[in-house]
Amino acid sequence: MRAALIIAVSAALLAGACSAARPQTPQAQAPAATTSAPAPASAGELRFTKIADLDKPVAFAARKGDATFYVAQQSGKLVTLDGATVVDLSAEIGTGNEQGLLGVAFHPTGKWLYLDWTDAEGTTHVTEWAFADGAATGRRDVLTQEQPYANHNGGQLAFGPDGLLYIALGDGGSGGDPHGNGQNLGTWLGKILRVDPRGAPYKVPEDNPFTGKEGAKPEIWAYGLRNPWRFSFDRETGDLWIGDVGQNAWEEIDYQPAGSEGGENYGWNLREGAKPFRAGKAPADKPTEPVITYPLGEAGTCSVIAGFVYRGTKIDWLRGRFVYGDFCAGWVKSAPTDELESVAELGTVEQLSSFGEGPDGELYALSLQGPVYRVEPGR
Repeated sequence: MRAALIIAVSAALLAGACSAARPQTPQAQAPAATTSAPAPASAGELRFTKIADLDKPVAFAARKGDATFYVAQQSGKLVTLDGATVVDLSAEIGTGNEQGLLGVAFHPTGKWLYLDWTDAEGTTHVTEWAFADGAATGRRDVLTQEQPYANHNGGQLAFGPDGLLYIALGDGGSGGDPHGNGQNLGTWLGKILRVDPRGAPYKVPEDNPFTGKEGAKPEIWAYGLRNPWRFSFDRETGDLWIGDVGQNAWEEIDYQPAGSEGGENYGWNLREGAKPFRAGKAPADKPTEPVITYPLGEAGTCSVIAGFVYRGTKIDWLRGRFVYGDFCAGWVKSAPTDELESVAELGTVEQLSSFGEGPDGELYALSLQGPVYRVEPGR
């Protein structure tokens, strides 16, 4: 996000309020696109029905065999939709800039809960609790990462189709990635990590792309990211869709097909979107191109919010379309995964902070102002 966004919200968690600059890149078996294409005639509008009003909701999770939905509040509590507290970190979190409780995921078995949060010193924690009967017990840190600045913390947690935990970390903050973390394989910053959290404290999968490579962190799955605030896996295909918040010029959606062996370089800080950043050179390895980009500041845009490929049953025309939005502009858009230039605007959610997906594939939208919405067919 940017400075104007900080004025509107007490915590500018989505982009780079402390930076003067912005983001980057994926590749796909899908065409690159911008959001300027006309909406297809088959698309319609959506209705956003408020189902809860919480305190700065930023992340949403469902648990196997559990009808309850769980929401992470940036202010420090994991709660249910009726506001019941499950975990309270409010006395421990850092509250400046883009910090706080930022991500939540349940293990595929439903037996463990994972939260991504920053402490009073700004250090990122990925912490595990045993979970049963609505209670979280046996807390332990899976991993921690010191942050040089208070912004670009990432925060997304998600289990992939392989049952492993994927963790988003931004480039460490400030503006323009001053430490060059995005292209540095010797740090977790500016990366998506892939680990088995049920280790001591975790296990690195043997097939991670940088396992055994000198000077590289073996936990790294993808790199060259500025602030991958939200990403998701397509529940049907296993494809990975990444929203990387930009610097000053471009917002982008990156893509990784399900068959990937990892190791994609999405270009930051040598590139922002599909363009060179400042005087940046092309990465030594061919960068993975973004599949969707749109200009920063156009019609009030500031921070891309990646959603999901819709796989529910209640909105026929939305099936197979990737849904995403923008925090400042508030619009929600979608495009078919095989025709990403066919962009349709579906409605608006003010201060859109995240999307959620239920076990049935139906979607939810979160506003930093408090509301949690169920996404339904428009009238």
